[in-house]
Amino acid sequence: MSEQNQIRFEDGAAYETYMGIWSRKVGEEFLAWLKPPRDLSWLDVGCGNGAFTALLAERAKPLSIIGVDPSPAQLDFARTRPGVSIARFEAGHAMELPAADDSVDAAVMALVIAFVPDPAKGMAEMARVVKPGGLVSAYMWDWPEGFPFHHSHKIIEDRGLPAIAPPSWEASREARLVELWQGAGLADVESRVITVERTFPDFETLWAITLTGPRVATLATTLSPEVKAEIRKELKDRLGVEEGRPVTLKATANAVKGRVPG
Repeated sequence: MSEQNQIRFEDGAAYETYMGIWSRKVGEEFLAWLKPPRDLSWLDVGCGNGAFTALLAERAKPLSIIGVDPSPAQLDFARTRPGVSIARFEAGHAMELPAADDSVDAAVMALVIAFVPDPAKGMAEMARVVKPGGLVSAYMWDWPEGFPFHHSHKIIEDRGLPAIAPPSWEASREARLVELWQGAGLADVESRVITVERTFPDFETLWAITLTGPRVATLATTLSPEVKAEIRKELKDRLGVEEGRPVTLKATANAVKGRVPG
């Protein structure tokens, strides 16, 4: 997979339009499963625009949160979110976290691990910074079919246009997540599948949001109006959408959790 064919999120506001509602829906289900105690110190790895950070602050009642992400633009957006005053946002990478050994109670990757070039190294970094007995967890869209906008991605690929995938997409699979957690020596490893739905008021709304996706948006600038119209029609036909009617899509994520021994 070449670098230009990877999915990258650099615009916090655009991500909110494209993925914000999906992120909250799956994040709520994940935290309900995780059931973390309150007053923990958290590290949110790959926090992006702060969507999960805000949910964590609201639902988990943490003592503190450090949000880490390599994108300055995403971090700038995260700092503007309501309800994240408890959080501190820092630039950093998952494979070299800006945190000391045994310094937080819990670390999480929310829709991130498939974007980490070396997921095992990112996993080891989370285990390094979490205190003995602390919680290490993650969830990721089950690539490719579980991704919310996989229909449009599949249409693009079927037309011979560049394939779209995170660099470590295989880490999104439930079995692989369990392997990574067990391979890092974590105890009490558990996993589950999370399915969520989102309803759009009509196909026009869905299509407009689809075009804001980072890879689709970049590709769309190179396509003729005729080709874009063909892709639009194919997506509408594939979904079996009736004109002016709501459109409901499903997405599936895999989640994993475990504890640092000790």
